[in-house]
Amino acid sequence: MKISQKLEYACRALAQLARRSDGRTLTRLEELAQREAISANFLVQILNDLRRAGLIDSRRGKAGGYLLARAAKEITLRQIVVAVDPALLQFSVSNEGESGPGVRGAWERVSKALGESLDGVTLETLSQQAVDQMFYI
Repeated sequence: MKISQKLEYACRALAQLARRSDGRTLTRLEELAQREAISANFLVQILNDLRRAGLIDSRRGKAGGYLLARAAKEITLRQIVVAVDPALLQFSVSNEGESGPGVRGAWERVSKALGESLDGVTLETLSQQAVDQMFYI
């Protein structure tokens, strides 16, 4: 499955915010960009999409930054997809011809299964997996 770079970066940025989340601590754009190796210019666009979707909050000013709008366990991968790459969940299959209804029905089932799978993955899970994969010497 090919996901967009925008969606990948959104997941990485949110996982970073989830690991730092205590409900009060703000993370600056520059720090997020550096930790996740993402262009700050592109990241700010992604963060704006996430803010409009109600997944993160932002504060302006010298001491400003970003934080999760709610607990990581309450944010699903589907919500992230809808915020930054909703086309991933859409399909356009014709209902025409003798085989059209069968083909469309198959893709509808696949789409429904994908949505359910995305609902089953939380930001908390994404952020924990990233930490669990670290090795210390």
